Amino acid sequence: MIVSHPPERFTPAFGLGNPHLQTLWGPLWRKTVHIGRERERLWLEDGDFLDLDWHGPHSADAPLVLVLHGLTGSSNSPYVAGMQKALGDRGWASVALNWRGCSGEPNLLPRSYHSGASEDLAETIRHLRAKRPLAPLYAVGYSLGGNVLLKHLGETGSDSGVTGAVAVSVPFRLDQCADRIGQGFSKVYQAHFMREMVAYIKNKQRQFQHDGREEGLAALAALGSLENMRTFWDFDGRVTAPLHGFADAEDYYRRASSRYFLGEIRTPTLMIQAADDPFVFPHSLPQVDELSACTQFELQANGGHVGFVDGTLRQPGYYLERRIPEWLAAIGHS
Repeated sequence: MIVSHPPERFTPAFGLGNPHLQTLWGPLWRKTVHIGRERERLWLEDGDFLDLDWHGPHSADAPLVLVLHGLTGSSNSPYVAGMQKALGDRGWASVALNWRGCSGEPNLLPRSYHSGASEDLAETIRHLRAKRPLAPLYAVGYSLGGNVLLKHLGETGSDSGVTGAVAVSVPFRLDQCADRIGQGFSKVYQAHFMREMVAYIKNKQRQFQHDGREEGLAALAALGSLENMRTFWDFDGRVTAPLHGFADAEDYYRRASSRYFLGEIRTPTLMIQAADDPFVFPHSLPQVDELSACTQFELQANGGHVGFVDGTLRQPGYYLERRIPEWLAAIGHS
């Protein structure tokens, strides 16, 4: 395992030293990144769909990067569009995956997406390999997307389908992160996620009602009331687990947490984490002996959760959008 001292120490923008300000900068204050994209609908083997948003050159052999958003995000999340722009500026192609039901249109099955949905990632990777067989394929995942990515890499070993991977702000132990986000100021994030996730299910119910999807409606009705869900343990116990074949929240967390898969990774992988991430306890981070030899773990003192905003408030810089393309390019040349 490569324990790495980061090539540059991330220094937060003056005034954004607080981890919560780092975390909230992107969704609340970052200027919209405007890029041209083309949407492709990928039909899955179970009859559902994923929407993919392409940016960058169409050439057959341009490096291609699959970008995976986090919980309640989408391809429009600022960190996704920002990364796609940074890659495009290098002449690289990218495709942002919207997990099931996250592209602005409810998905067609009662099941949704979750932190362990590596089968959807595997199907997407197979599709991209078939579509652009000459292009080296890389993957970058943030938060939930990073957890799914690391789980996939561990499950598939040397058959991951990607040349290199980067995972950012990963909730390595989902049970512990469900506890962490229920503490202190992080309860603000918990309340936001609960509102968004319950709205996601209710929106799907309305769509199923409109479309006359009786079977789907029955499956969602069987979940019972969606009221009074305060914590991730509530939601994952009452919604995620029954919809996706887990016994309960604990079973889901145990089977979906990426920390248990890290030792089996055989793809060159970079993990970037902030010690002050308000979603992740320090003891949730993996130890050196849990990581495989091809894994590089960069732990920065600051950065919050998918933050890493440097520069100045007037001219903010985005460390991840420099560091990740640089690292992927280095892997490509090695």
